[in-house]
Amino acid sequence: MADDGSGSRERHDHHFLIVVYGIQSHINPSRALAHRLTRLGVDDSIRATLCLSVSTHRRMFPSSNGADETTDGVISYTPYSDGLDNNSLPKTDEERARGRRVGFESLSSVIGSLAARGLPVTRVICTMVVPSLLDVALEHGIPLVVYWIQPAHVLAAYYHYFHGYGDLIASHAATDPAHEVSLPGLTRPIRVRDLPSFLADTTGSELTRILNDTIRELLEYVDRQRCKILVNTFDGLEPAVLAEMKRRLDVFVVGPMVGSSTEARLDLFKHDDVDRKRYMDWLDAQPEKSVVYVSFGSISKYKKQQMEEIVQGLKQCGRPYLLVVRKDGLEEDMMGYILESVQDQGMVVEWCNQLEVLSHTAVGCFVTHCGWNSTLEAVASGVPIIGVPNVSDQPTIAYLVEEEWLIGTKVERNSEGILTRKELARCIELIMGEGAKAINITERTKALKRLAQEAAVVGGQAERNLLYFLSSSCISCER
Repeated sequence: MADDGSGSRERHDHHFLIVVYGIQSHINPSRALAHRLTRLGVDDSIRATLCLSVSTHRRMFPSSNGADETTDGVISYTPYSDGLDNNSLPKTDEERARGRRVGFESLSSVIGSLAARGLPVTRVICTMVVPSLLDVALEHGIPLVVYWIQPAHVLAAYYHYFHGYGDLIASHAATDPAHEVSLPGLTRPIRVRDLPSFLADTTGSELTRILNDTIRELLEYVDRQRCKILVNTFDGLEPAVLAEMKRRLDVFVVGPMVGSSTEARLDLFKHDDVDRKRYMDWLDAQPEKSVVYVSFGSISKYKKQQMEEIVQGLKQCGRPYLLVVRKDGLEEDMMGYILESVQDQGMVVEWCNQLEVLSHTAVGCFVTHCGWNSTLEAVASGVPIIGVPNVSDQPTIAYLVEEEWLIGTKVERNSEGILTRKELARCIELIMGEGAKAINITERTKALKRLAQEAAVVGGQAERNLLYFLSSSCISCER
């Protein structure tokens, strides 16, 4: 607030409209950001609305029928149409153009409706893949803020790919994916195969082309409009690359956005208190650092052969395990086989409160697809990682886990792309055994956990950086 000289104080109310792509990995970090922004305001001077696609809003709030605004008492949730309304990405240029047009109209309507209620939007925030919001920001003259919900290394990879390194990377992607490239800010050369998969894809996939075009357009918009970028990481995790990107872009480091194990979360996959009690009671009965926690996120689907190898590998390692398997994540009906294979060694659930599980003393390692939310939660909980990456930023994150941060290992698939039972059991023993590497990994996870907690605590670096972002945006906030 500013003093006008008469003793009264002028209000600088601001309203963030955070437009979120409707998958689990975008929703919870965006919700965490919205809550943190509002908490930093003075006398309700900062408001946040999470804007979700109609299909996602309907799934999260069934009673709303996908059309009504709702609230959790702090932030509001409102739907918009992305032109598809089935929670999918456009598969053709025609679908892309239609979705962009419909999204523009729908988001413009949301902004107009909020303004008519006396709640004008003063900043729009996007989570990387909402092209129509670029048009909306320009049309309505509202500053755009980018919320980068992947590692700073991935931001750097995309940025440099579209700023002079694209031809070099593309020339080696098909012929020599093990070729190492040196990108500004990275502490060491990185293999092409360890870059985000969409930058190293050689299949001619239409989805790859569309996603790369989207990121290219976003970065071009950022360059032209000098947009601020909020990155969900912390300085102690990626210091060199963050320092380099701050030289090139207006970057604010605001992570780790992982909330707390007791904080309410928004899940697209429902589980009730009975489910929670069952797996938490089971964890309570296990020895400290004994349990292998296995979850491959909210998108990946696995064929019968791969799930058989995973289940048998868990049995072979001989340690208790908690396996998360969604029925819609299986390409064939084999839940019965999985449940029959568990016997007394493990437990199978369809979904869980992941941060609560990772925070449990019984968990000794995390077998994960290396999505960024899952990885940050493991880092913040001090749990070693076994990386089973698939697409997007996951290969890069698995590389960072194993070679940069030294907090885990990455599996090697066979010539058919299958993670074998023998390889899974080997990696589990490597991480949870008593060898020198396991000891070193444990010490590294403890060190990074301390850094993550120091960054995330009230008054820590993440909060200070958010305050700096708010003050640089002329927004009233606590000092």
